[in-house]
Amino acid sequence: MPQERANAFDFAGTSVTLIGPEQKPGNKAPDFTVIANDRSPVTLADSKGKVRIISVVPSLDTGVCDAQTRRFNEEAAKLGEHIVILTISADLPFAQKRWCGAVGVDQVQTLSDHRAMSFGDSYGTHIKEERLESRAVFVVDSNDVIQYVEYVPSAGQHPNYESALEAAKKAK
Repeated sequence: MPQERANAFDFAGTSVTLIGPEQKPGNKAPDFTVIANDRSPVTLADSKGKVRIISVVPSLDTGVCDAQTRRFNEEAAKLGEHIVILTISADLPFAQKRWCGAVGVDQVQTLSDHRAMSFGDSYGTHIKEERLESRAVFVVDSNDVIQYVEYVPSAGQHPNYESALEAAKKAK
């Protein structure tokens, strides 16, 4: 049975339970399987050898999630080829593809955790009551070690973009 963390996230004014362990810097990054916009499976190993910024959002169709994904998309071009940005939500891959096309997001890979909540259950971002992801940012280095973790306490709050980007630049 996966670990549950009660009252760990504020979702629309309600304190909700997150499923999965709270990850910490220095932990080995857990593997996961999510779905790309073309419905193909994607795992952590697919980006092995690169630094990964993993931006987790409840839904791309909401204001803060939209802004968070656009911000990381803008920053991606400045980071170089050794850093990739993955945005994970429980939105369907079809919706993610539509959203990316509508807003011109092309530097960030959007990935869906809707099928098995594999990422959420491994990284502690699965909202039990809603079957969505909470807001969080992880930086995983090229050796699959977590270098940075931010569990944003509320769905309406932005992550600390500068800290995450700085951690990614320092990671090898």
